[in-house]
Amino acid sequence: MNRTLASHLCKFVVVFFDDILIYNANEEEHAQHLQQVLQCLEINQFYVKLSKCHFCQHSIDYLGHIVDERGVHADPRKVDTVLNWPPITTLKQLRGFLGLTGYYRRFIKGYAHTATPLTELLKKDQFK
Repeated sequence: MNRTLASHLCKFVVVFFDDILIYNANEEEHAQHLQQVLQCLEINQFYVKLSKCHFCQHSIDYLGHIVDERGVHADPRKVDTVLNWPPITTLKQLRGFLGLTGYYRRFIKGYAHTATPLTELLKKDQFK
């Protein structure tokens, strides 16, 4: 998919596996860019399933983030999950917590410093 849409990547298209995100400043540009993307897909014999498509969205949930005209934000549902995480009693739970919080580290000021004591517990025989 990246090769198929290479000329549009980082201009108005983002591709993640078979998910295509077309971003624009306004609906007129969106219509033009959508047409260009659909033409590229058709030429390369790729087809879209209309039931999975969303057009002219002002805000979307994309890869666990909310993307809108103001930028990229952490999904509030994921923030709630972190805030309401039950007490960690096993190494597996700690790994899960650090995995989730690490995914959103760009939104957490001083994440590396804050997470260091927990990360240290991952070392052999540290978690008790």
